[in-house]
Amino acid sequence: MSLPANFLWGGATAANQCEGAYQEGGRGLSTVDVIPFGPDRLPVMRGQMKMLDCDAGHSYPAHEAIDMYHHYKEDIKLFAEMGFKCYRLSIAWTRILPNGDDDTPNEAGLAFYDSLFDECHKYGIEPLVTICHFDTPIALIKKYGGWKDRRMIDAYLKYCTAIFSRYKDKVKYWLTFNEINMLLHLPFMGAGILFEEGEDPTEVKYRAAHYEIVASAKAVRLAHEMMPGAMVGCMLAAGQYYPRTCSPDDVRAAQEADRDNYFFIDAQARGAYPVWAKKRMERAGITLDCTPEDEADMMAGTVDFISFSYYSSRCVTTDKELLAKDGATGNAAFGGVKNPYLKASDWGWAIDPEGLRTTMNSLYDRYQKPLFIVENGLGANDTVEPDGSVHDSYRVEYMRAHIKELIKAVDEDGLPVMGYTMWGPIDLVSASTGEMKKRYGFIYVDKNNDGTGTLARSRKDSFYWYKQVIATNGADLGE
Repeated sequence: MSLPANFLWGGATAANQCEGAYQEGGRGLSTVDVIPFGPDRLPVMRGQMKMLDCDAGHSYPAHEAIDMYHHYKEDIKLFAEMGFKCYRLSIAWTRILPNGDDDTPNEAGLAFYDSLFDECHKYGIEPLVTICHFDTPIALIKKYGGWKDRRMIDAYLKYCTAIFSRYKDKVKYWLTFNEINMLLHLPFMGAGILFEEGEDPTEVKYRAAHYEIVASAKAVRLAHEMMPGAMVGCMLAAGQYYPRTCSPDDVRAAQEADRDNYFFIDAQARGAYPVWAKKRMERAGITLDCTPEDEADMMAGTVDFISFSYYSSRCVTTDKELLAKDGATGNAAFGGVKNPYLKASDWGWAIDPEGLRTTMNSLYDRYQKPLFIVENGLGANDTVEPDGSVHDSYRVEYMRAHIKELIKAVDEDGLPVMGYTMWGPIDLVSASTGEMKKRYGFIYVDKNNDGTGTLARSRKDSFYWYKQVIATNGADLGE
């Protein structure tokens, strides 16, 4: 086995799903704070239902989440006990700039992350920081309409300048936008977009995508100028699309579905839009607000590595009978049909370890840049036994199977992989459903969907398993 000695094992969280304390320390309101739990969640995330404030008729899981804001020292100590080499987290934009574009950063927010990074370094854990993880400031949505407006680029760069200045000696690895392609699927969650009457949703989404891509490129350049030696990556919600049949129409549909996601990374990794994307927009009558300066910035600000999340592969068909028969997958963001060759999670997501290797090869073939798996995990119902233990063998089986494929991708395919930060080392609020019962963690948090619970932390069986995996650099997967 040939995982490098400096392979970055660890876990990943997002501020908006774990920190809570949404009104403490001068923090401003963000998109996630107004996305409710329940049937209105998906329409709000899609930008179809306007909600820019909280009301008494809904509950908002992110307001408290698992209160990591007050528990981070305890949580990082548990990560260190597992042997983490790397902790991927996000900075909450509105903790630093409460209105999104303030001239003076919020010192309380800056100090919080100073302390968090110091805690990581105390245990030899390398922070990997996502600059924007589904948290567009509400003030900028009210001011500009979110990423519909070019002025968001300057606001984002003001935020980047503040955090690069403060953390240049504490953070080496950065990601510009989490799952940037999610903008096409859940536009309000991904980019603070609300659709107004008369707007062409497709044009609005691609225009916003362009502004985020330009912002990303300028942030890469800024990071390299301010922090020589820093590495900046993009982040894709990845998962190979399979044709449901070998019908040429299905093969073509799968290729086009993959391109929906590659569109962003093509621009971030290569510095220009691919020809097919230009033709696709031309056919749809979409004209991007793309200036010669934008094109120069994109070319000069390509990313250093490709990071991605992988939970499952996806499956598509053009066959109406199969569409009716197979039904939809459990992943509401990406759609598609069920793959009859794969089992599914409690939430209907296909479980496809081999798909991880396939996806990794597709990404490396396309970009020839180092890869970093920054999310991979299993959301499941966990049962707490009378003695407080959680026997999550299903999670161990899922993780083991995926790590095996990661090792094959390195050993047999020769892919350069920087690290693996599984999603949700500690239970947190699900981004897609807002639930607590959809648990990913190796660490159990006593918190329920209705908001009750003590927030006490405890170790699941998988905690000890992952500790052994890291200690042996993947050589002992506990079989």
